[in-house]
Amino acid sequence: MKTSLPVLVLRFSLFAVALFATSAAQAADVTLHWLDGASPPSPSGVSWGVPWPQGSVQKGQTFSLATSDGKALPLQSWPLAYWPDGSIKFMGFATTASPGMSGDLKLSTGSPATSASTKAIATDNPGFIQINTGPLSCAIAKSGANLIDWMAVNGFTIAQNGQLVCILQNGPETNPEDSPTREKFLSTIKSATLEQNGPVRAVVKIDGMHKGIKSGREWLPFSVRLYFYAGETSVRLVHTITFDGDQEKDFIRGLGVEFSVPLRELPANRHVTFAGEGDGLWNESLQPGAGNAAQESNQADPQARQPSPDIAEQNAVWDDFKLSQPTPDGFTVVKRTNPKSTWLFSAAGHRATGMVYVGDLSGGLGISVKNFWQSYPSGLEVDHASSASAGIIAWLWSPDAPEMDMRHYDIRAHGLNASYEDVQPGLSTALGVARTSELTLYPTAAIPARNEIAAMAKTGTAEPLLACTPEYMHSTGVFGVWSLPDRSTPYKKAIEDGLDAELAFYEKQIDERDWYGYWQFGDFMHSYSAPRHQWNYDWGGHAWDNTELAAPLWLWYSYLRTGRPELFRLAENYTRNTSETDIYHLGSLDGLGSRHNVIKWGDGSKEVRQAQSAHWRMFYYLTTDERTGDIMHDIAIHADQAIVKFDPMREAEPPVPGEPVYAARLRIGPDWFALAGNWMTEWERTGDTKWRDRILAGADSIVAMPYWFRTGQFNGLNPDRLDGTIGPLKGGGSMTVAFDIATGKLTAIRDPLEKKPIPVDYNLATIQGGGEVMFELVPLLGSKDFATAWLQYCRLTRAPADVLDQDRIFGNEGADGSYVQTGQSRPRLAAYAYAQTKNPAFAQLATTDPALAGLGANTHLIDNSDTMKPVDEAAGVSTNVAAQASLAAIEVLELCKDALPTEALVNTAGAGRRGGGGGGRGGRGGAQGANGAAPAQGATSSN
Repeated sequence: MKTSLPVLVLRFSLFAVALFATSAAQAADVTLHWLDGASPPSPSGVSWGVPWPQGSVQKGQTFSLATSDGKALPLQSWPLAYWPDGSIKFMGFATTASPGMSGDLKLSTGSPATSASTKAIATDNPGFIQINTGPLSCAIAKSGANLIDWMAVNGFTIAQNGQLVCILQNGPETNPEDSPTREKFLSTIKSATLEQNGPVRAVVKIDGMHKGIKSGREWLPFSVRLYFYAGETSVRLVHTITFDGDQEKDFIRGLGVEFSVPLRELPANRHVTFAGEGDGLWNESLQPGAGNAAQESNQADPQARQPSPDIAEQNAVWDDFKLSQPTPDGFTVVKRTNPKSTWLFSAAGHRATGMVYVGDLSGGLGISVKNFWQSYPSGLEVDHASSASAGIIAWLWSPDAPEMDMRHYDIRAHGLNASYEDVQPGLSTALGVARTSELTLYPTAAIPARNEIAAMAKTGTAEPLLACTPEYMHSTGVFGVWSLPDRSTPYKKAIEDGLDAELAFYEKQIDERDWYGYWQFGDFMHSYSAPRHQWNYDWGGHAWDNTELAAPLWLWYSYLRTGRPELFRLAENYTRNTSETDIYHLGSLDGLGSRHNVIKWGDGSKEVRQAQSAHWRMFYYLTTDERTGDIMHDIAIHADQAIVKFDPMREAEPPVPGEPVYAARLRIGPDWFALAGNWMTEWERTGDTKWRDRILAGADSIVAMPYWFRTGQFNGLNPDRLDGTIGPLKGGGSMTVAFDIATGKLTAIRDPLEKKPIPVDYNLATIQGGGEVMFELVPLLGSKDFATAWLQYCRLTRAPADVLDQDRIFGNEGADGSYVQTGQSRPRLAAYAYAQTKNPAFAQLATTDPALAGLGANTHLIDNSDTMKPVDEAAGVSTNVAAQASLAAIEVLELCKDALPTEALVNTAGAGRRGGGGGGRGGRGGAQGANGAAPAQGATSSN
């Protein structure tokens, strides 16, 4: 770009100064609180992240942590992200916590209670990694089948042979008389890496495959992380599988984690415990009937170790125990004396907490599974409990359930315009999707009291977390543009109430509509069918929403601004699901994601916008979750290459014969915006400027194009033109440009009829997370020309070529706001334009947009024969619109905070503002109309 515009440069400079106003400040004390309101119910390690204003914390800074009464706590820290000046942007911390720690904690600069000279927890040996937390010691193998060879508490062996197990079924069980063959697979370790080793926390990553006991086949890659904390016996286990099989043949019948637990006492003094509902426990001795104190209380009774011979002979000894949760609404407990005898029903309940324990008076092992019933079909099992070594298994997919079926829901496509689904040959594939589960191991030196087991189960259901206040988070300038709640005027109150109502509706829908399951839990449905009072779970692209229209960002910004724990858990579950099941983690599609569909990976649209790091980075920085870090790194490395293989416009705008040929194409928005967000995340995580330079290569390319961000083509080979001629593309054209994967540079592509690049208005550009990425990225880059071009895009998204040409000279076109884009991106773009120019016309557009007035969910209860069970319904509900309207409101409240109306807008929630929702046609690169309605609902589909 040749012309710099003084007024816009000034605005950009002021914006950057405002964002980094604290760059010279010193780190102040930070108040931390327990996310869920109290310290964990049982002793636990805790890891979390804290942001810092630019320039306030430098590399090498140490910290201390203290309770409200001044007690110093052990602390370990490490950098998570850096500001452009090299100062610390996010720092990771780890400590240990006990029940009953009251009040807030204070984080300060200074020496931690545990000095750097304190012995590290782990020792890396040639064949194994030795762990010693004090009370707990264990050996982690670097080869073989065992993840953990043995675990000991106070020198006493508690558990051995920790393995992963998979039962593979050869083909589906289509008919009742079918009996497909099955084979047991066990983990085989390829590598074990000591990722972190400090005085408070050690992290070990184990990678490997499942190997068939009979066939020797290796498949189903796994990654397991083990987390150890000084002074603690509990071990956190994060378990990830990546599906690499043939979905037509490879059906998982069981998937779990198992250990052997040595038992030394007589059967009457051995116990099996399952956590039931709430704090309830199912707790029985292997040989009930003696009535001794040990059986009643789990406490040692010397006389109980020598039961009378008649009791020992007459009372049955139970050997195998199972808790099965085949649905989200029911579980059973059964037991048997031996494999030749029947299973005896013992108990049943609604939703089991997900904890199993087996042990005797000298100790035992418990395993807790997070989101146990929510991730059905799940199970817990203890077998051979009367032998010298019992088996304990946490089934992530219970073998008592039907097989895991990864196939698509139909064998033929149903048409994009009919079902809003873009099926393409070979792309409705599960090859490369992943699933992460979280467990906690509880080895004990004695049988815990009942209340202690209940506390362990409760701790395992929600990883304890320390958090900063929303006010502090906001003050640091992280995560771009977002506002804090304020109800001081009728206008602000109406918007805040609408935001809360939107979230409350979805929180309730999860349970009312049973949005649960191993591959589904965490996600929302996309659109709703009012005539049948049901979400469109079975209709093409209308079913699982995946990440469409930035739903993860909606949830994370909602948590950031409020600090509400239930919103954190909502966003956490959404992230954990969509970052795994919607993204390809290996194969040719590695780095791309899947668009919304009945089956989460069923749609043919495989694009980077569904897999961008912008959706996951908040979870990573707030929790330090290493698995999420792996995902973001993999995306940054592989998404570029995948775009070369799978042109995002391969169907919606195929290359025109006779026109120049390019090795790779993408759209500036949403494709390049998503890539830039990936690179931004790697830049801040590593401090490596090669990622910044890759962004700048694209940024400089954009400002060199004739119409900056608006550059593209209006005409092309529209696949809906049945005569095969060149004509207008859907949606007013496409911002398609050439992409050089080696350098990151972009090149304008000419319109095939105009024979030159022309300005286009593409409605998908900023509603897939692109706007949020740009709000954060522009000031970080510090490029005045790029900032000027971005501001022009916000102001003149619909302006014709001559207006854009004039604006490059004078910088003041469209001052009345007439060229701001309509539709879902309008409020945020107009608000940004106001924040930079202080032109009230832009504030007027942003603050009075109908989307803000339509926030909320006017629900009514349906409790009759229209539904299977009572449910709440909101007229015309759409997740896409909920996400976009909420994000727009959160951003407008911040960007226009000095120009907000006083009186509330007329509320239109449920009155026609909720169409099917604005998503793109992957591979066809399309989108829905401005009102968000799907083509089959009467809207015009666009590119």
